[in-house]
Amino acid sequence: MPRYFAIVPAAGSGSRFGAEKPKQYLDLLGRPLIFHTLAALTAHPMIERVWVVLAPDDPFWPRGDWQALGPKLDTLRCGGATRADSVRNGLQAASMVAADDDWILVHDAARPCLSASQLDRLIEQLADDPIGGLLAVPVADTLKRADDGQRVAATVAREGLWQAQTPQMFRYGQLQSALENAPGLTDEAGAIEAAGLAPKLVAGDMTNLKVTYPADLALAALILRAGR
Repeated sequence: MPRYFAIVPAAGSGSRFGAEKPKQYLDLLGRPLIFHTLAALTAHPMIERVWVVLAPDDPFWPRGDWQALGPKLDTLRCGGATRADSVRNGLQAASMVAADDDWILVHDAARPCLSASQLDRLIEQLADDPIGGLLAVPVADTLKRADDGQRVAATVAREGLWQAQTPQMFRYGQLQSALENAPGLTDEAGAIEAAGLAPKLVAGDMTNLKVTYPADLALAALILRAGR
């Protein structure tokens, strides 16, 4: 039976957020934001190990108390310049444990509201899938394409469009090969697509938001409080 592992690339600086430290370390209900992200993964019974990939010179991680996350958590100080670099380095470190057919779930460090039911749905729907896939939500709003002057250049039909989320879940060997051959893509599904495969879209929901701007942090707090 294939096993399940998770990788959380956390070497980014979160420059768009505009804070004095990376957004994954900002306070969220009395804990660093990334604590909630990792807690969702380490708590799931199907996931055997969670690797968090840090920048080699990250000064913030040692200041946190991570003991409550338990023995599944393992830290890797091999983060790269891009997300793809960090995931690729994490996969290399995981090679001592993971087999080619094992499942790897890659999850954004700044998605702290991932629920157990969302994880269950992803794992259940992809368990027998030949390719793998990702959580995503259908686009609900009308989309506008802007011109250089930030005026509407066109209205984009939303039929068939989905907003990608994480975790994105693929077989270890297939994901490693895809990332080696398509290093410039921004998510794992894109690398799998570049290999000529079609990942499956698993319906998530908007509570699994990515904290990108300051207002997102307050919304994440509301979601986490509501879930308690």
